Amino acid sequence: MSPGVLLLLAILCLLAGVVTGPFWSRGWLALNLAGTAAAFAAALLPLLGAPAWEWHGSLAVGGQLPHLRLDAVSGIFLCLLSVVGAAGAVYSREYWSDRHYPVSAPRGRAWWSGLLLSLLLVVTISNGLHFLIAWELFAVCGYFLITLERKRVAVRQAGWLYLAASHAGTLALFAFFALLANMTGSWELGPMRDQAALSPLIWLALFGFGVKAGLFPLHIWLPSAHANAPSHVSAMLSGVALKMGIYGIVRFSGWLPVPPAAGWVVIGLGAVSALLGIAFALAQNDCKRLLAYCSVENIGIILIGVGGGMLAVTTGDAHWGRLALAGALLHVWNHGAFKALLFLGAGSVLHATGTRQMSRLGGLWRTMPWTAGLFALGCLAVAGLPPLNGFVSEWLVYLGLFEAVTGKGREAWVAMPAIMMLALAGAMALASFAKAGAMIFLGAPRTQAAARAHECGPWMRQPMLVLAAICVLIGLMPLLFWPAIARAVGVWQPGWAESAVPASLGAIGLANVVLALLAVALAAGLWRKVSSNGVQRGLTWDCGYATPTARMQYSGGSFAGIGAGWFVWLLQPVRQLRRPRGVLPGGSFRLETMPDTMLERVLLPASDVILHISTAVRRLQHGRLQAYILYVVAGLAAVAGLVAMGGLR
Repeated sequence: MSPGVLLLLAILCLLAGVVTGPFWSRGWLALNLAGTAAAFAAALLPLLGAPAWEWHGSLAVGGQLPHLRLDAVSGIFLCLLSVVGAAGAVYSREYWSDRHYPVSAPRGRAWWSGLLLSLLLVVTISNGLHFLIAWELFAVCGYFLITLERKRVAVRQAGWLYLAASHAGTLALFAFFALLANMTGSWELGPMRDQAALSPLIWLALFGFGVKAGLFPLHIWLPSAHANAPSHVSAMLSGVALKMGIYGIVRFSGWLPVPPAAGWVVIGLGAVSALLGIAFALAQNDCKRLLAYCSVENIGIILIGVGGGMLAVTTGDAHWGRLALAGALLHVWNHGAFKALLFLGAGSVLHATGTRQMSRLGGLWRTMPWTAGLFALGCLAVAGLPPLNGFVSEWLVYLGLFEAVTGKGREAWVAMPAIMMLALAGAMALASFAKAGAMIFLGAPRTQAAARAHECGPWMRQPMLVLAAICVLIGLMPLLFWPAIARAVGVWQPGWAESAVPASLGAIGLANVVLALLAVALAAGLWRKVSSNGVQRGLTWDCGYATPTARMQYSGGSFAGIGAGWFVWLLQPVRQLRRPRGVLPGGSFRLETMPDTMLERVLLPASDVILHISTAVRRLQHGRLQAYILYVVAGLAAVAGLVAMGGLR
């Protein structure tokens, strides 16, 4: 079956899902699974070696149909969209069911299908005007999914912030596509590398797509939107929607001539995003906000690789840039898989306990073993540890940067700081997810809600198992995925079409297999020993307390205090403290909250200043004619004075 037929089938199924979602839940799920399966099959064709497919059409009445294009670059993102979209649809059947949400669940199904359809069009449309329409539909569908629980004030605020940021990015993209059409004479999109005059437009694209990708400091909408959206929507936003910004940067940096400074800037922004994003994540107490800030870090990792590819194109040293770009494209898949898994795991915890605050959880591994195990696997993957997928893609990025350093060219000046910041971000990511896993699942329950938690059902568990299997498969068999990545790299830069397999990739896969087998053998041995000897329970070392309580456990703030203290200048925590007083103190507390510094300390104060200025200017418009005449006379006098001063000079 041709890619065109498969894409048409996917579009029709998702359109039917939009129509049937509000009143036919079972049929809606079948239509969404059929649509995502067709899209996945279409995306595999260029990744498996089929030539790029393109379709242009117009209606007989004169209207234009969207011009579609499917190649290996769009295939990578379409595969990710299909897998996470299908997993989220299945997960929502139990998590956001009609029984618990009779009003919002039906409309949520329709908006979900609309989101999948608009994202499919974003990665396949090759006409600038049609791209903008699909991009705006994507933003609108995302807004209504974020605000499904719109009775809560925090949800409405998160939705409006997301919409405002999306429209700011869309304005930049409108300017980008309008200027591109004006300079080329057509809205049609495609390779334009030979038109050097187009190179400055890449900066507009970087801003417009950077807002959607959550690039620091354009990430201001991301933490609140991901935290307050339903968890399957958060998985889609983080796993796929952020990647649409990456898709735009990758696509147009491959189609347009790249300015010499662009690679340096993108690597620098990626390194800053990786380090500062994980610094914010480490300090969070809300598990979904922690995951959201971690997405900023992983977007930074991807951009380091993309920037490396851009820099290699402009300097002529293709080999190290090819490795960095390949790592970035593989990390698109990897981050989509493990971050969707983590958000679905966080949704399972929220579904069972009713809270996202890690300080109110603990001990859930006893009552939620499936969720605990799958969440732990996601934590290992996101921390970039072997034998899972995050390690493979980060290693490719590191490998490219190391080659840039050993080459002793100008690239070493940006590659070396990027390596150091990436290494520090990796260490802090490990600390962040050690904190998250320990606070949520280990120790003793801190509240009655945590003590009464229950495991999720099969509709929520099965999508997490599929995503976990992808994390394991890519980690153990990276060579299986290399040809698809190499084809995407070759499409991005045709001179890199014959990308040789890195010598270390096979060794990494073999080492990961051995490590996984050793881990399984060790776990089986420990289980057999425990089963044969039995388990004896007793009090842990209690520091002299006869009856230790859950309140005596480490808190999230104490766990992350040292690491977060390094970035106190950026985090600027708000602390409330009441010290114990007297011989028999009645009570004390210490409360620390972490604001979003860029939003609350930079953007909102700046917007208040602009609002005050605009309010003052509006007072000049009061409807009195004599005042307007005075304004004109004053303006003319000022102009005459300037002219006179110019004449004297």
